[in-house]
Amino acid sequence: MGNMKKINISIKEHKVGELFYNEQNREFGFNYISEKAAVSLTMPYKKSTYVWPNSLHPIFEMNLPEGYLFEIFKNFLAKKYGYINDFLIFSYLAPNIESRLNYQSEFDKKEFDGFDINEVLNHDNQDTFVKLLNLFLDKNAISGIQPKTIVLIKQKESLVLKEYIVKTWGDEYPHLAENEYFCMKAVEYSGVPIPQIYLSKNKNFLLVEKFNYDKEKNEYIGFEEVLSLQGKNRDKKYSGSYESIAKVIYSVSTKKEDSMEYLFKTIVMSYLLKNGDGHLKNFGVLYDYEFKNINFAPAYDIVNTMAYIYNDLPALTMFGRKKWFDEKDLIRFGKNNCYLSNSTAKKYFQDCTKALNKIKHELRCYLGENKNFVNIGTKMLKSWEK
Repeated sequence: MGNMKKINISIKEHKVGELFYNEQNREFGFNYISEKAAVSLTMPYKKSTYVWPNSLHPIFEMNLPEGYLFEIFKNFLAKKYGYINDFLIFSYLAPNIESRLNYQSEFDKKEFDGFDINEVLNHDNQDTFVKLLNLFLDKNAISGIQPKTIVLIKQKESLVLKEYIVKTWGDEYPHLAENEYFCMKAVEYSGVPIPQIYLSKNKNFLLVEKFNYDKEKNEYIGFEEVLSLQGKNRDKKYSGSYESIAKVIYSVSTKKEDSMEYLFKTIVMSYLLKNGDGHLKNFGVLYDYEFKNINFAPAYDIVNTMAYIYNDLPALTMFGRKKWFDEKDLIRFGKNNCYLSNSTAKKYFQDCTKALNKIKHELRCYLGENKNFVNIGTKMLKSWEK
Protein backbone atom coordinates (compact mmCIF):
# COMPACT_ATOMS: atom_id res chain seq x y z
CA MET A 1 0.00 0.00 0.00
CA GLY A 2 2.97 2.35 0.31
CA ASN A 3 3.67 4.94 2.98
CA MET A 4 0.94 7.41 1.96
CA LYS A 5 -2.76 6.55 2.06
CA LYS A 6 -5.56 8.92 0.98
CA ILE A 7 -9.29 9.40 1.33
CA ASN A 8 -11.11 11.72 -1.09
CA ILE A 9 -13.75 13.95 0.49
CA SER A 10 -16.68 15.43 -1.43
CA ILE A 11 -19.59 17.72 -0.62
CA LYS A 12 -22.64 17.47 -2.91
CA GLU A 13 -20.63 15.25 -5.27
CA HIS A 14 -17.97 17.95 -5.64
CA LYS A 15 -14.53 16.90 -4.43
CA VAL A 16 -13.22 19.44 -1.93
CA GLY A 17 -10.15 17.80 -0.44
CA GLU A 18 -7.99 14.84 0.49
CA LEU A 19 -7.31 13.29 3.87
CA PHE A 20 -4.02 11.43 4.08
CA TYR A 21 -1.88 9.50 6.53
CA ASN A 22 1.92 9.48 6.47
CA GLU A 23 3.06 6.23 8.08
CA GLN A 24 6.67 7.33 8.50
CA ASN A 25 5.97 10.25 10.84
CA ARG A 26 2.47 9.15 11.90
CA GLU A 27 0.91 12.41 10.78
CA PHE A 28 -2.61 12.90 9.53
CA GLY A 29 -3.11 15.69 7.03
CA PHE A 30 -5.91 17.31 5.07
CA ASN A 31 -5.51 19.40 1.92
CA TYR A 32 -8.22 21.43 0.23
CA ILE A 33 -8.38 21.25 -3.55
CA SER A 34 -11.44 23.51 -3.85
CA GLU A 35 -12.72 26.66 -2.15
CA LYS A 36 -16.38 25.79 -2.74
CA ALA A 37 -17.14 24.36 0.72
CA ALA A 38 -15.45 23.69 4.05
CA VAL A 39 -15.43 20.28 5.72
CA SER A 40 -15.83 21.70 9.23
CA LEU A 41 -16.72 24.91 11.03
CA THR A 42 -13.19 24.90 12.45
CA MET A 43 -11.42 24.10 9.17
CA PRO A 44 -12.03 26.92 6.66
CA TYR A 45 -10.36 26.78 3.27
CA LYS A 46 -6.62 27.41 3.24
CA LYS A 47 -3.85 26.54 0.82
CA SER A 48 -1.57 24.91 3.39
CA THR A 49 -2.11 21.49 4.96
CA TYR A 50 -4.12 20.91 8.12
CA VAL A 51 -1.67 18.67 9.97
CA TRP A 52 -2.80 16.59 12.96
CA PRO A 53 -0.14 14.52 14.74
CA ASN A 54 -0.88 10.99 16.02
CA SER A 55 -4.67 11.12 15.51
CA LEU A 56 -7.34 11.98 12.98
CA HIS A 57 -8.64 15.54 12.78
CA PRO A 58 -11.59 15.82 15.20
CA ILE A 59 -14.23 16.24 12.45
CA PHE A 60 -13.22 12.83 11.06
CA GLU A 61 -12.30 11.14 14.34
CA MET A 62 -15.77 11.71 15.77
CA ASN A 63 -16.98 8.92 13.44
CA LEU A 64 -14.62 6.31 14.88
CA PRO A 65 -16.18 3.48 16.88
CA GLU A 66 -15.36 3.17 20.58
CA GLY A 67 -15.66 0.46 23.22
CA TYR A 68 -17.71 -2.52 22.05
CA LEU A 69 -17.58 -1.68 18.32
CA PHE A 70 -13.91 -0.71 18.39
CA GLU A 71 -12.94 -4.13 19.74
CA ILE A 72 -14.85 -5.79 16.90
CA PHE A 73 -13.12 -3.70 14.23
CA LYS A 74 -9.73 -4.04 15.91
CA ASN A 75 -9.90 -7.83 15.89
CA PHE A 76 -11.40 -8.07 12.40
CA LEU A 77 -9.07 -5.62 10.63
CA ALA A 78 -5.88 -6.60 12.47
CA LYS A 79 -6.44 -10.23 11.51
CA LYS A 80 -7.09 -9.34 7.86
CA TYR A 81 -4.40 -6.70 7.31
CA GLY A 82 -1.81 -7.54 9.94
CA TYR A 83 -1.99 -4.12 11.63
CA ILE A 84 -4.50 -1.65 13.00
CA ASN A 85 -4.67 2.13 13.26
CA ASP A 86 -7.33 4.84 13.15
CA PHE A 87 -6.75 5.58 9.46
CA LEU A 88 -7.39 1.95 8.48
CA ILE A 89 -10.61 1.83 10.51
CA PHE A 90 -11.80 5.14 9.09
CA SER A 91 -10.83 4.14 5.52
CA TYR A 92 -12.84 0.94 5.92
CA LEU A 93 -15.97 2.69 7.23
CA ALA A 94 -15.80 6.01 5.34
CA PRO A 95 -17.40 4.99 2.00
CA ASN A 96 -20.57 3.90 3.85
CA ILE A 97 -20.97 7.03 5.99
CA GLU A 98 -24.16 8.93 5.10
CA SER A 99 -23.56 12.58 5.92
CA ARG A 100 -22.90 16.04 4.55
CA LEU A 101 -19.39 14.77 3.78
CA ASN A 102 -18.95 11.90 1.33
CA TYR A 103 -15.84 9.75 1.35
CA GLN A 104 -14.02 7.62 -1.20
CA SER A 105 -11.23 5.36 0.01
CA GLU A 106 -9.44 2.21 -1.12
CA PHE A 107 -12.48 0.26 0.11
CA ASP A 108 -15.69 -0.06 -1.90
CA LYS A 109 -19.05 1.37 -0.93
CA LYS A 110 -21.46 -1.43 0.03
CA GLU A 111 -25.15 -1.91 -0.75
CA PHE A 112 -27.52 -2.58 2.16
CA ASP A 113 -31.13 -3.72 2.39
CA GLY A 114 -33.53 -2.13 4.84
CA PHE A 115 -35.38 -3.75 7.74
CA ASP A 116 -38.98 -3.30 8.77
CA ILE A 117 -38.98 -1.43 12.08
CA ASN A 118 -41.54 -3.78 13.62
CA GLU A 119 -39.33 -6.77 12.93
CA VAL A 120 -36.57 -5.14 14.98
CA LEU A 121 -38.88 -3.96 17.77
CA ASN A 122 -40.68 -7.28 18.17
CA HIS A 123 -37.66 -9.59 17.97
CA ASP A 124 -35.29 -7.79 20.33
CA ASN A 125 -33.09 -10.67 21.39
CA GLN A 126 -29.34 -11.28 21.28
CA ASP A 127 -29.60 -13.29 18.05
CA THR A 128 -31.33 -10.38 16.31
CA PHE A 129 -28.73 -7.92 17.55
CA VAL A 130 -25.85 -10.08 16.30
CA LYS A 131 -27.63 -10.50 12.97
CA LEU A 132 -28.12 -6.74 12.59
CA LEU A 133 -24.55 -6.03 13.67
CA ASN A 134 -23.14 -8.42 11.08
CA LEU A 135 -25.39 -7.11 8.31
CA PHE A 136 -24.60 -3.45 8.96
CA LEU A 137 -21.09 -3.71 10.43
CA ASP A 138 -19.58 -1.67 7.59
CA LYS A 139 -21.88 1.28 8.42
CA ASN A 140 -20.92 1.52 12.08
CA ALA A 141 -19.07 4.81 12.08
CA ILE A 142 -20.55 5.74 15.48
CA SER A 143 -18.96 6.43 18.84
CA GLY A 144 -19.99 5.42 22.36
CA ILE A 145 -18.89 2.45 24.45
CA GLN A 146 -22.14 0.47 24.81
CA PRO A 147 -23.20 -2.28 22.35
CA LYS A 148 -24.94 -0.64 19.40
CA THR A 149 -25.25 -0.83 15.64
CA ILE A 150 -26.59 1.28 12.82
CA VAL A 151 -29.56 -0.30 11.02
CA LEU A 152 -31.31 0.84 7.84
CA ILE A 153 -35.06 1.00 8.41
CA LYS A 154 -37.60 0.97 5.59
CA GLN A 155 -39.83 4.03 5.65
CA LYS A 156 -43.41 3.05 4.83
CA GLU A 157 -44.34 6.48 3.50
CA SER A 158 -41.42 6.66 1.05
CA LEU A 159 -38.68 4.65 -0.60
CA VAL A 160 -36.04 6.25 1.62
CA LEU A 161 -34.01 3.95 3.88
CA LYS A 162 -33.53 5.75 7.19
CA GLU A 163 -30.59 5.17 9.52
CA TYR A 164 -31.38 4.22 13.11
CA ILE A 165 -29.02 3.36 15.94
CA VAL A 166 -30.04 0.18 17.76
CA LYS A 167 -28.69 0.23 21.31
CA THR A 168 -28.68 -2.73 23.65
CA TRP A 169 -26.90 -3.48 26.94
CA GLY A 170 -24.65 -5.95 28.70
CA ASP A 171 -24.22 -7.17 32.26
CA GLU A 172 -22.21 -4.10 33.29
CA TYR A 173 -25.12 -1.69 32.67
CA PRO A 174 -28.32 -3.73 32.92
CA HIS A 175 -31.55 -2.35 31.47
CA LEU A 176 -29.74 0.60 29.90
CA ALA A 177 -32.31 0.81 27.08
CA GLU A 178 -35.15 1.54 29.52
CA ASN A 179 -32.96 3.90 31.54
CA GLU A 180 -32.11 5.98 28.47
CA TYR A 181 -35.69 5.89 27.19
CA PHE A 182 -37.09 7.45 30.37
CA CYS A 183 -34.31 10.03 30.60
CA MET A 184 -34.74 11.05 26.97
CA LYS A 185 -38.52 11.36 27.37
CA ALA A 186 -37.94 13.61 30.38
CA VAL A 187 -35.70 15.87 28.30
CA GLU A 188 -38.39 15.98 25.62
CA TYR A 189 -41.00 16.97 28.24
CA SER A 190 -38.81 19.95 29.18
CA GLY A 191 -39.24 21.33 25.64
CA VAL A 192 -35.92 20.23 24.13
CA PRO A 193 -36.02 18.48 20.73
CA ILE A 194 -34.86 14.86 20.79
CA PRO A 195 -34.55 12.25 18.02
CA GLN A 196 -37.41 9.84 17.38
CA ILE A 197 -36.94 6.95 19.84
CA TYR A 198 -38.60 3.57 20.29
CA LEU A 199 -38.32 1.05 23.14
CA SER A 200 -38.57 -2.53 21.88
CA LYS A 201 -41.16 -5.09 22.96
CA ASN A 202 -38.97 -6.88 25.52
CA LYS A 203 -37.07 -3.69 26.47
CA ASN A 204 -33.76 -5.01 25.14
CA PHE A 205 -33.35 -2.41 22.37
CA LEU A 206 -33.61 1.35 22.18
CA LEU A 207 -33.99 2.55 18.59
CA VAL A 208 -32.81 6.11 17.96
CA GLU A 209 -33.39 7.81 14.62
CA LYS A 210 -30.31 9.59 13.27
CA PHE A 211 -31.04 13.29 12.93
CA ASN A 212 -28.55 14.41 10.27
CA TYR A 213 -31.08 14.14 7.44
CA ASP A 214 -33.36 16.96 6.24
CA LYS A 215 -36.58 15.25 5.15
CA GLU A 216 -37.95 18.40 3.48
CA LYS A 217 -34.85 19.05 1.37
CA ASN A 218 -34.12 15.33 0.96
CA GLU A 219 -30.45 15.81 1.80
CA TYR A 220 -27.98 15.16 4.60
CA ILE A 221 -27.00 18.03 6.86
CA GLY A 222 -23.84 18.62 8.81
CA PHE A 223 -23.42 17.48 12.39
CA GLU A 224 -20.44 18.36 14.55
CA GLU A 225 -19.74 17.58 18.19
CA VAL A 226 -18.60 20.25 20.62
CA LEU A 227 -15.43 18.18 21.07
CA SER A 228 -14.66 18.74 17.38
CA LEU A 229 -15.65 22.42 17.56
CA GLN A 230 -13.10 22.84 20.35
CA GLY A 231 -10.41 21.16 18.22
CA LYS A 232 -10.03 18.30 20.70
CA ASN A 233 -9.64 14.57 20.18
CA ARG A 234 -11.66 11.89 21.95
CA ASP A 235 -9.14 11.38 24.77
CA LYS A 236 -10.12 14.90 25.91
CA LYS A 237 -13.89 14.35 26.00
CA TYR A 238 -13.99 14.58 29.81
CA SER A 239 -11.63 17.56 29.86
CA GLY A 240 -13.60 20.78 29.87
CA SER A 241 -16.51 22.66 31.34
CA TYR A 242 -20.16 23.34 30.68
CA GLU A 243 -19.20 27.01 30.44
CA SER A 244 -16.95 26.17 27.47
CA ILE A 245 -19.84 24.34 25.76
CA ALA A 246 -22.11 27.34 26.17
CA LYS A 247 -19.43 29.62 24.78
CA VAL A 248 -18.98 27.48 21.66
CA ILE A 249 -22.70 27.00 21.00
CA TYR A 250 -23.41 30.70 21.43
CA SER A 251 -20.54 31.73 19.16
CA VAL A 252 -21.52 29.50 16.21
CA SER A 253 -25.33 29.31 16.36
CA THR A 254 -27.48 31.44 14.07
CA LYS A 255 -30.63 31.13 16.24
CA LYS A 256 -28.92 31.98 19.49
CA GLU A 257 -32.06 32.35 21.59
CA ASP A 258 -33.37 28.87 20.73
CA SER A 259 -29.94 27.26 20.94
CA MET A 260 -29.23 28.67 24.39
CA GLU A 261 -32.66 27.65 25.68
CA TYR A 262 -32.15 24.08 24.50
CA LEU A 263 -28.56 23.93 25.75
CA PHE A 264 -29.47 25.31 29.18
CA LYS A 265 -32.39 22.90 29.56
CA THR A 266 -30.27 19.95 28.39
CA ILE A 267 -27.62 20.73 30.98
CA VAL A 268 -30.19 21.28 33.73
CA MET A 269 -31.91 18.01 32.84
CA SER A 270 -28.56 16.22 32.95
CA TYR A 271 -28.09 17.51 36.50
CA LEU A 272 -31.65 16.67 37.58
CA LEU A 273 -31.56 13.22 35.95
CA LYS A 274 -28.07 12.52 37.36
CA ASN A 275 -26.49 11.98 33.96
CA GLY A 276 -22.80 11.72 34.77
CA ASP A 277 -21.79 11.15 31.15
CA GLY A 278 -22.64 14.52 29.62
CA HIS A 279 -19.18 14.95 28.10
CA LEU A 280 -17.96 17.01 25.12
CA LYS A 281 -19.00 14.37 22.57
CA ASN A 282 -22.59 14.42 23.81
CA PHE A 283 -23.41 17.96 22.68
CA GLY A 284 -23.37 19.17 19.09
CA VAL A 285 -24.69 21.42 16.35
CA LEU A 286 -26.45 20.87 13.03
CA TYR A 287 -25.75 23.00 9.97
CA ASP A 288 -26.60 23.24 6.31
CA TYR A 289 -24.12 22.95 3.44
CA GLU A 290 -23.26 26.65 3.40
CA PHE A 291 -23.11 27.16 7.22
CA LYS A 292 -25.96 29.68 6.93
CA ASN A 293 -28.05 27.91 9.56
CA ILE A 294 -26.16 26.55 12.56
CA ASN A 295 -28.11 25.45 15.60
CA PHE A 296 -28.00 23.26 18.69
CA ALA A 297 -28.57 19.62 17.75
CA PRO A 298 -31.32 17.51 19.36
CA ALA A 299 -30.35 16.13 22.76
CA TYR A 300 -28.95 12.59 22.77
CA ASP A 301 -27.18 9.95 24.91
CA ILE A 302 -28.71 11.02 28.23
CA VAL A 303 -28.92 8.33 30.93
CA ASN A 304 -29.03 8.09 34.72
CA THR A 305 -25.51 6.91 35.57
CA MET A 306 -26.01 6.87 39.36
CA ALA A 307 -28.10 3.70 39.00
CA TYR A 308 -24.80 1.98 38.17
CA ILE A 309 -22.21 4.21 39.87
CA TYR A 310 -23.66 5.31 43.22
CA ASN A 311 -21.31 8.24 43.82
CA ASP A 312 -21.03 9.32 40.18
CA LEU A 313 -20.36 12.98 39.39
CA PRO A 314 -20.97 15.19 36.33
CA ALA A 315 -18.63 14.52 33.40
CA LEU A 316 -17.47 18.15 33.15
CA THR A 317 -16.94 21.03 35.53
CA MET A 318 -19.23 23.93 36.30
CA PHE A 319 -17.84 26.86 38.28
CA GLY A 320 -14.58 24.89 38.33
CA ARG A 321 -16.04 21.89 40.15
CA LYS A 322 -17.63 18.53 39.40
CA LYS A 323 -20.65 18.38 41.71
CA TRP A 324 -24.41 18.19 41.44
CA PHE A 325 -25.33 21.86 41.67
CA ASP A 326 -28.73 23.01 42.89
CA GLU A 327 -31.34 25.38 41.45
CA LYS A 328 -29.62 28.55 42.59
CA ASP A 329 -26.31 27.68 40.94
CA LEU A 330 -27.86 26.30 37.75
CA ILE A 331 -29.88 29.50 37.31
CA ARG A 332 -26.67 31.46 37.89
CA PHE A 333 -25.07 29.38 35.13
CA GLY A 334 -27.99 30.20 32.84
CA LYS A 335 -27.62 33.92 33.46
CA ASN A 336 -23.83 34.06 33.31
CA ASN A 337 -23.15 31.65 30.48
CA CYS A 338 -26.35 31.18 28.45
CA TYR A 339 -27.20 34.90 28.43
CA LEU A 340 -30.64 34.36 29.94
CA SER A 341 -32.48 36.88 32.07
CA ASN A 342 -33.16 35.90 35.66
CA SER A 343 -36.87 35.37 34.98
CA THR A 344 -36.20 33.33 31.83
CA ALA A 345 -33.64 31.13 33.56
CA LYS A 346 -36.11 30.50 36.40
CA LYS A 347 -38.90 29.65 33.93
CA TYR A 348 -36.68 27.21 32.03
CA PHE A 349 -35.61 25.60 35.30
CA GLN A 350 -39.28 25.21 36.28
CA ASP A 351 -39.94 23.58 32.88
CA CYS A 352 -37.22 21.08 33.76
CA THR A 353 -38.52 20.31 37.26
CA LYS A 354 -42.03 19.79 35.83
CA ALA A 355 -40.54 17.40 33.27
CA LEU A 356 -38.71 15.50 36.02
CA ASN A 357 -41.90 15.20 38.11
CA LYS A 358 -43.81 13.95 35.08
CA ILE A 359 -41.25 11.25 34.28
CA LYS A 360 -41.06 10.22 37.96
CA HIS A 361 -44.81 9.58 37.91
CA GLU A 362 -44.56 7.65 34.63
CA LEU A 363 -41.65 5.57 35.91
CA ARG A 364 -43.46 4.66 39.16
CA CYS A 365 -46.44 3.46 37.13
CA TYR A 366 -44.13 1.56 34.78
CA LEU A 367 -42.39 -0.25 37.65
CA GLY A 368 -45.73 -1.65 38.76
CA GLU A 369 -46.01 -3.58 35.49
CA ASN A 370 -42.34 -4.20 34.68
CA LYS A 371 -40.78 -6.05 37.61
CA ASN A 372 -37.46 -6.68 35.83
CA PHE A 373 -36.74 -2.95 35.92
CA VAL A 374 -37.59 -2.44 39.60
CA ASN A 375 -33.97 -2.55 40.81
CA ILE A 376 -32.57 -0.02 38.33
CA GLY A 377 -35.76 2.03 38.21
CA THR A 378 -35.87 2.39 42.00
CA LYS A 379 -32.23 3.51 42.03
CA MET A 380 -33.07 6.12 39.40
CA LEU A 381 -35.98 7.45 41.44
CA LYS A 382 -33.89 7.63 44.62
CA SER A 383 -31.13 9.53 42.85
CA TRP A 384 -33.70 12.02 41.52
CA GLU A 385 -34.83 12.78 45.05
CA LYS A 386 -31.33 13.87 46.09
